[in-house]
Amino acid sequence: MSARDFAKRCLFTALRIGFRLTPMPGATRDRLRQRFLDRHAGLLPQGPRGQSVEASQAEHRPRSQAAGRAIGFAPRRNGTLPTPLPATVVAFYLPQFHPIPENDAWWGEGFTEWHNVTRALPQFEGHAQPRLPGELGFYDLRLADTMRRQMQLAREYGIGTFCSYFYWFAGKTLLETPLQQWLADSTLDLPLCLCWANENWSRRWDGRADDILIGQRHSPADDLAFIEHVARYLADPRYLRVDGKPLLLVYRPGLLPDPKATAALWREWCRANGLGEIHLAYVQSFDRVDPRTIGFDAAVEFPPNNTTPAPITARQRLLNPDYRGDVHDWRELARQSMAQPDPAYPRYPGVNPGWDNEPRRSGSGRVFAHASPRGYRDWLRHAIGVARRRFPAQPLVFVNAWNEWAEGAVLEPDSRLGHAWLEATRAALQPAPAPDHRPCAVLHVWYPELLDELVAALHASGLDWRIVITTAPERERAVRERIARLGIDAEVEVFENRGRDILPFLHVANRLLDEGVTTVLKLHGKRSTHRQDGDIWRRELLEKLLAPERATRIATAFRDEATQGLVHAEGHRQPLSEYIGANKDGVDYLIRRLGIPAPRAERVNFIAGSMFWLRPAALRPLLDAHLGVDEFEPESGQIDGTLAHAVERVLGLAAQAEGYRVASAAALIGLDEAAKAPPYPYARRSC
Repeated sequence: MSARDFAKRCLFTALRIGFRLTPMPGATRDRLRQRFLDRHAGLLPQGPRGQSVEASQAEHRPRSQAAGRAIGFAPRRNGTLPTPLPATVVAFYLPQFHPIPENDAWWGEGFTEWHNVTRALPQFEGHAQPRLPGELGFYDLRLADTMRRQMQLAREYGIGTFCSYFYWFAGKTLLETPLQQWLADSTLDLPLCLCWANENWSRRWDGRADDILIGQRHSPADDLAFIEHVARYLADPRYLRVDGKPLLLVYRPGLLPDPKATAALWREWCRANGLGEIHLAYVQSFDRVDPRTIGFDAAVEFPPNNTTPAPITARQRLLNPDYRGDVHDWRELARQSMAQPDPAYPRYPGVNPGWDNEPRRSGSGRVFAHASPRGYRDWLRHAIGVARRRFPAQPLVFVNAWNEWAEGAVLEPDSRLGHAWLEATRAALQPAPAPDHRPCAVLHVWYPELLDELVAALHASGLDWRIVITTAPERERAVRERIARLGIDAEVEVFENRGRDILPFLHVANRLLDEGVTTVLKLHGKRSTHRQDGDIWRRELLEKLLAPERATRIATAFRDEATQGLVHAEGHRQPLSEYIGANKDGVDYLIRRLGIPAPRAERVNFIAGSMFWLRPAALRPLLDAHLGVDEFEPESGQIDGTLAHAVERVLGLAAQAEGYRVASAAALIGLDEAAKAPPYPYARRSC
């Protein structure tokens, strides 16, 4: 850190401590904070910097395409929703996906938000940029059919309302065309509400007072002109109402000269002009006051604004050595939100499916890493419970956002995960599935003739198995013929021959986790043709994992012991430091990508042979990382050093980071293990 940066950090820290210790009303505190940031943004110290990739290290960045699919990709699927819905999910909606003359002048001919989206580049390993649209494509909101398709998707997946930003600048409106279309076309029947984005529009995209493109001129006359203009929206029968009152939001009430007077003026005008009472809420983007003190009815939680989780930038390996942004852990954002106590005033809960404004701030974006549809589902389910408790008559939950593509806050289908965020929304509106304790065997079959041996071992165990078989397209026909000959009931899933048995298993494990499956046995036809003892290795693993006297007790442990995560064959869990081989860099990459603590090297072990029992929830850090399919190398007979080999070595670390136990089959059933393990016969030490 330079002397100048150090001095700036010390000055800022001293000012912040003094500011926090000075007693003042919340509204005054918010107003002073906003004024300081507007005028002295240069005093904000930079956060920690990421790590440079050394010349000897491999760069983990798939280069085949930017729109590749990842583990967890979800196609559009029919599904059911409860009736009535437990809460109304209100998604913030950005209308800046069509050209307007002002943007042409400020940014160039034909500019829309898509121009920002497509210019983004990954700044560090695992940074999923650019994020590109899926089913809806690069749409144009001048077309009414675009909004119709958006609304159809929203309804299918349980979203009840779009809260559209409204851009009003002292009588001039911008980006109003989509809203005007909604007003004129009764077939666009998803309810809307408006949020007045009452800040300056600046070139920095943050509403601050520098480099203003078009500014606000707040005054009582402007307040009156605004409510007169939006009244036609509020009067529409499709408009969202709370207790019969149209809901109107203000993004930053702290910028109004007298928000209480503004609220009173609006209410009086609406009563006098036939609209009746209105329900006023403000967005906690910068302000955090009791809404009743400024004449409003409620606040709306708006993550990630007003949150400052500790940066994890220093853990990232930079692809761009000049990156000056900040990286935070999205999971911490969700944890903080779910742990906070209820405020003493009315506030609707809000959730966020991710945040990454790199498209708007090339090389200096604010990124929340480790966001996942599954984590968003859990957060949304919690928020629905909060809303039902605090607002039982009409629970509302806000999501930031439906289509903030340039800020990485998106529910719409994307090319990487498809409809996964929408699937998560629909899942959150329903009770969590009951645990399914029936053991599920996942068999990867490349050699169809070995299926007989694997199935025989399953039958001999005496358990009632659900069987899922994965294979490659070139083996599918032979595998299905073998299944028919054996007369077994099995689900068959076909994947590209990439990532050996590991990548297909992760695809399946991701689905089983969502289905509530608690007990999985992973097997594969481990022939290991580069070795002379591959068959012996496979049979030893099958015996130790599936012997009848073992299998029942292992399955019972997974049913009865919630913290049991992985069970391996004794003698097959080895020190990673002795078998790291060409996988050191890949393991390091995965630890960062999963966001799990880097362990002490001498304490790290891995399960050799990649056959084991597991609880899918124990792999959640790995599954929620949504590794890209293209990150797994094409098959070319590799025997070490691939991403699949690295994944094999971090399975136990992922389980332990999630709080699950890893045990040997022998220990689990009460057998003594040798105090000193003999040299492992099935792999060569790398040290």
